[in-house]
Amino acid sequence: MTKSTHKKQEGDRAEIASVLTRTFQENPYKTFSIKHLAGVADCRSRERKALMREVLDELCRDEVIEPLDDGRYRRKAGEEDFIEGIVDMTASGTVYVMVEGRDKDIVVEPQNTAHALNGDRVRVIPLRKRRNGALEGEIVEIVERADKRYVGRVELSKSYAFIKLDSRKMPNDVFVPLRDLKGAEDGHKVVVRILEWPMNMKNPVGEIVEVLGRAGDNDTEMHAILAEYDLPYRFPEEVEAAAERIPDVITEQDYRERRDFRSVPTFTIDPADAKDFDDALSIRRVRDGVWEVGVHIADVTHYVHPGDIVDTEAEQRATSVYLVDRTIPMLPERLSNVLCSLRPNEEKLCFSAVFELDEEANVLNEWFGRTVIHSDRRFAYEEAQRVIETGEGDMREEILTLHRLAQRMRAERFRHGSIAFERDEAKFVLDEAGRPLSVFFKEQKESNQLIEEFMLLANKKVAEFIGRKRPGKKAERTFVYRVHDAPDPEKLAEFKSFIVRFGYTMKAEKGRAVAKALNKLLKEIKGKKEENLISTLAIRSMAKATYTTDNIGHYGLAFDYYTHFTSPIRRYPDMMVHRLLAHYLGGGKSEEKKHCEDLCEHSSAMEIRASEAERASIKYKMVEYMADKIGEEYDGTISGVTEWGIYVELSDTKIEGMVALRDMTDDYYTFDDLNYCVTGRMRGHRFTLGDGVRIKVLRADLQRKQLDFEMVGSYDFDTREQTRMEPSMTESHASLTERSQRSPRKGRRGGKSGGK
Repeated sequence: MTKSTHKKQEGDRAEIASVLTRTFQENPYKTFSIKHLAGVADCRSRERKALMREVLDELCRDEVIEPLDDGRYRRKAGEEDFIEGIVDMTASGTVYVMVEGRDKDIVVEPQNTAHALNGDRVRVIPLRKRRNGALEGEIVEIVERADKRYVGRVELSKSYAFIKLDSRKMPNDVFVPLRDLKGAEDGHKVVVRILEWPMNMKNPVGEIVEVLGRAGDNDTEMHAILAEYDLPYRFPEEVEAAAERIPDVITEQDYRERRDFRSVPTFTIDPADAKDFDDALSIRRVRDGVWEVGVHIADVTHYVHPGDIVDTEAEQRATSVYLVDRTIPMLPERLSNVLCSLRPNEEKLCFSAVFELDEEANVLNEWFGRTVIHSDRRFAYEEAQRVIETGEGDMREEILTLHRLAQRMRAERFRHGSIAFERDEAKFVLDEAGRPLSVFFKEQKESNQLIEEFMLLANKKVAEFIGRKRPGKKAERTFVYRVHDAPDPEKLAEFKSFIVRFGYTMKAEKGRAVAKALNKLLKEIKGKKEENLISTLAIRSMAKATYTTDNIGHYGLAFDYYTHFTSPIRRYPDMMVHRLLAHYLGGGKSEEKKHCEDLCEHSSAMEIRASEAERASIKYKMVEYMADKIGEEYDGTISGVTEWGIYVELSDTKIEGMVALRDMTDDYYTFDDLNYCVTGRMRGHRFTLGDGVRIKVLRADLQRKQLDFEMVGSYDFDTREQTRMEPSMTESHASLTERSQRSPRKGRRGGKSGGK
């Protein structure tokens, strides 16, 4: 080789190395084929291609780039490129890695998950940017496995067993060796823990932690829901024993240290089937036009002390859980149903908020402290409602006076911007085996409002008493607040654009004007077919209420200060409030903030978990109720639209199911995510949120708590006319639809469009 030739070759090599290095640096998440790189570096001749390969080998040796199994290359990641986050898995196997501080999650396709499971903490290396700006990545390390247990049904064979999981967050069945069944039989519901998931195995390997019972049995299914959300369904024996040892004697010292309300007319109003009565009301005339109203709350913290075994269990649970057919209490029955239950004709210890009110329900005076009461009467809501409606019955004067004051407080609250969200509560009539015979919706009436207004008053005034700045005092006192932030502007904008399709408008942009506009809208839709849909989406456009030591007020109630004081039997934050209030009434200094804030965060998380379990139990009973109605037709409203199906809420029961687009064979339907609709490509038939439709019940999957419907036609709520679907399209179009529905989901975690 001549000197000039060698010099030229070295020059070409340097040029190629520079171009390739710059290309990989400028595209850190992109992979390149040899062909693509040859074009970028202008390596068309055999000589330059050979040089390019030498350069690539050198860059690999220097760990600037790395070769991939498919023959492509990418920049080798440095430590700064790895991102840590938490796995959120979908039913398709696609994973979303949630990263603190990032608006968009990192998408990981099933083949790149490294067998990570839902809730695992993982390290991700970004691969490329998608068109929507989201990063797609590959999980390279499982930093910490989530201590997650799954619920599923045993499917036995001669040589092994698989647990078919209920959770949609886990698309794979779990393999369990026969020796580890722990007595479980085919068809049993069990709790399983995953032990390992070797890379060469299709399914994870697990062990059975607990056998719940035969699938389909009511107790089994309710326990399965609790296990799915990692909620307890029984108390440890030592906690029950400790509760049983708590004395029930009210001592002379207790009487001396408390304000005595035993001679004041007092009563409770609760659901007819309630067993724990944690609040009572008393009322007496102070003078003409002035009433003393006592809001008396069970003094749980008199019996449960910080750090004792009962308190530790209550702190961990944080809340009672209300499933369709049962309550899983925060406190053992000895406390919740006996010692702390304000049962009639028994003397009980309370922590009370006492107010003097004039006839306009203005608060003239307030007092907070420990009391002893004697409830004269226990009312069910229905009994109190009859007194309000007829003016006759036990304690009529007391109830009617409190009703009059409550309605004035209610009117004033809404005048100041409190939002009038009222959602009917689903209730079931169950047989002895727990099977649903019917479903109905419980309406909130004036007796409910009576209790609600006085509980709101107590919560508000306790929070004001502690939270408001005191003359001569600079430091605020640590306290537990129930806060609710203003609506997110983006969610509010989506909601405003959605209601336009129903002929409604909302011009308000921020502040209390939004609350006023929402109240006007909720009044307009009252009794109309779209009421349930719009009110549901309105609620979902709002922020979530949480517990915190940092007060920002409660937007939904239009209160500057608000807490939870009135339910210490079923909410741990209320116990915290009682302890803090007693401490400050006794002249104590401000409590340590971090510990309180940690408990607030835990309580908020447990509240969400409990509400999800409650919804799961309702969903299960709704699917169970429809299980014997396969083939029957119903009218409904489209409540959600996605690229894989149309969600329909039945008109009479509010039960929701899905029409899969692959089952709609009259046309090939495409999804429009901007307008929340699907449109037939051949015939132009359009289905959108709020449309009336006629469906047929196709399947009821109890294990997945899922109802499948078949679209029969459209339904006009005004004329009550039905339009049946046209004959099926050709087989080729049906096949096209089927293939389309098998494609991976692109939406964020499979959520329904339009807020559902």
